[in-house]
Amino acid sequence: MSVQQQLQPEADRPWAIELHGIEPIGDGERHGAPTELFWVWFAANIGILGIVYGGILTAAGLNLWQSLLVAVVGSAGSFVLVGVLSVAGKWGGAPMLTLSRAPFGTRGNLGPTLISWVSLVGWETITVITAAYALLGLLGLLGLPATPVWTLVSLVGVALLVVLFGLLGHATLVWIQQAATWIFGLLTLVVVLFLLTKTDWAKVLAAPPGPWDSGVLATLSIVIAGTGIGWANAGADYTRYLPRASSGRAIVGWTVLGATLPLVVLIMTGVFLSSRLPNLTSATNPITAIGQELPPWMAAPYLLTAVGGLIASADLSIYSSGLNLLALGVRLERYKTVLIDGVLMVAGAAYVMLVAQDFFGPFESFLQLLSDGLTAWAAVFVVDMLLRRGYDARGLIETGPGSRYYYRAGVNWRALIAWLLGIVMGLLFTVSPWFTGPLARGIFASSSLGYLLGFVVSALVYWLLILAGGRREVLEAAGGLASGVPGGEGSA
Repeated sequence: MSVQQQLQPEADRPWAIELHGIEPIGDGERHGAPTELFWVWFAANIGILGIVYGGILTAAGLNLWQSLLVAVVGSAGSFVLVGVLSVAGKWGGAPMLTLSRAPFGTRGNLGPTLISWVSLVGWETITVITAAYALLGLLGLLGLPATPVWTLVSLVGVALLVVLFGLLGHATLVWIQQAATWIFGLLTLVVVLFLLTKTDWAKVLAAPPGPWDSGVLATLSIVIAGTGIGWANAGADYTRYLPRASSGRAIVGWTVLGATLPLVVLIMTGVFLSSRLPNLTSATNPITAIGQELPPWMAAPYLLTAVGGLIASADLSIYSSGLNLLALGVRLERYKTVLIDGVLMVAGAAYVMLVAQDFFGPFESFLQLLSDGLTAWAAVFVVDMLLRRGYDARGLIETGPGSRYYYRAGVNWRALIAWLLGIVMGLLFTVSPWFTGPLARGIFASSSLGYLLGFVVSALVYWLLILAGGRREVLEAAGGLASGVPGGEGSA
């Protein structure tokens, strides 16, 4: 046993099932350092799917510099939000949507938690679909046809690995993510270098600027929704074991750096590759389309890289979705909730791959519509963090009238009203293949930035409603008047 393993608590060790559920982690079991977040978020974003985002930028008419701007601002900006929300994990020692009971109430939190759970299950399903396509391509190199039977075999094989890592839990995931960063990060770099040899540099450099409304703003909204916003509801899940004295700035910094580096490289690779592969965004199987641009001897390493990188993303999603089920009140051990989500993931993926056979339409709509709910929730949570002095550990777990966060009938109506208004605002200005809001006109007809408007509205409304209640209610809601609060201090 290594020295590091000896320092880890019995309940959270690599390659053993994590024993904790959503209860706050006590000081005696806190361990690790903010630097581990670099590995967690780097590995979560090395999936080849990032190249597809680059194809989306090119298809929208962006030139090289506009694409770079969207890649950097969309990736880094959205993961700043993930990093800030992650700080609450070391304050309260509980998962993200369990901490959310503090601002929303033990019953009022059910709505945001349900949206979060659906988002995570959707993300893990999309990621597993993409990984299964890659594995199906790898089997094709062995002479096996892409029949429904082998499609299902590929899907189940990927899903089993994802579920296994999710079952084992936090410490195993941190170990897996660090190993995946080195192994698949280096392999991805090799693949990227080969893809760059296919670039038509004259075409890329000569491309004229695209429109700022239907081009830059539209794609920026997609990149933000598809990168950091999709992880905002999971940040604290991976910081709840960190010692209370861990630096909040370090948590934000390592989160942003770990996620942004691979995302910018992959997105820009997609931009360069689109000069030779303009139909990337319309491909039924984008993994195969990308692989066809590589020399034959690179096919196997490329597909292995694709599978491994995508599994490193899906394992985080299924772990967090299991925690969300517990926060919804499902009375099961944590590992059993992972199994439930695994079954739903396989069923959804099988439908898309064998029945619907459509990838980008559902993908775009899924991102945009769920972003309305997630960003409005994040806005309320961030405002709550600005006022918070600590979390009551018992109040986070007790869901009845005895909980400090029971408020009125289990609902903090200020937070719930602000959240719902933010969602409504977002939907009014949202454009997607499945739904178009009645106010999505002018610049919003092509930018789909409605969820950012929803963020502003939720934050402002919640702030004003809290202030309207008077300073005492502000402090009580934030924990400032409590003595001996076991949840910790809300300091950076």
